[in-house]
Amino acid sequence: MKKLFLGMTALCCLTSCYEAERNCEDFRTGTFEFESYLEGELVKTQFVRNDSIEIDYFRGKADTSSIRWINDCEYLLSNLNPKNRAEEKPIHMKILTTKDNTYTFEYGLVGENKKQRGTVVKTE
Repeated sequence: MKKLFLGMTALCCLTSCYEAERNCEDFRTGTFEFESYLEGELVKTQFVRNDSIEIDYFRGKADTSSIRWINDCEYLLSNLNPKNRAEEKPIHMKILTTKDNTYTFEYGLVGENKKQRGTVVKTE
């Protein structure tokens, strides 16, 4: 029983000290790529972000959004030229982890519970 207690204590100590890397400042600006599946096809989106604007390039078209940073790792993305009501809602973006030139993020429409995750690669 004593060995079990010591083993469990050691395991708790080791896992409680682990914290995912989050160097969000490194990803505040730059050029990025994001791949996802859309209707069964792997598609790539490229985007350029500065402190307050993000320009997305998808299938030969550019789309511009404003950025409002909530903290170092979270921001709201609002389409500047929405084409329909769905595009009028801002998207909440949250960087969860960073590693080298990539970050994992979670995103969803503001006010909705459905969230999705993805990974972005910083190319410049």
